[in-house]
Amino acid sequence: MGNVPLLLFLVLFSLSPGGNLIMGNEQKSWCVAKPSSDQATLLSNLNYACSQVDCRILQKGCPCSYPDNLMNHASIAMNLYYQSKGRNHWNCDFRGSGLVSVTDPSYGNCIYA
Repeated sequence: MGNVPLLLFLVLFSLSPGGNLIMGNEQKSWCVAKPSSDQATLLSNLNYACSQVDCRILQKGCPCSYPDNLMNHASIAMNLYYQSKGRNHWNCDFRGSGLVSVTDPSYGNCIYA
């Protein structure tokens, strides 16, 4: 019986790729740019996020380079930042221009982490 609490702990928790313990039933979430965001805000978000995380996935020829528009690229960069910071809602704020989604925004070969 002494192993029951440990077993229960292992069942309820799993180790995430980032090395953080997460609840086994925690819902995955992503960060995307709000559709109402203006171009200047999207560019600012893209530049900030890519100064903090590796955005090579957006380079020409990479799976997430298409469609080649600011909304798409900002959303991907914002999500990379959000995921790297532990998926806290405040890491998707981007001065009110980010939106946490529980629907996977991945498309084609572009897989949102």
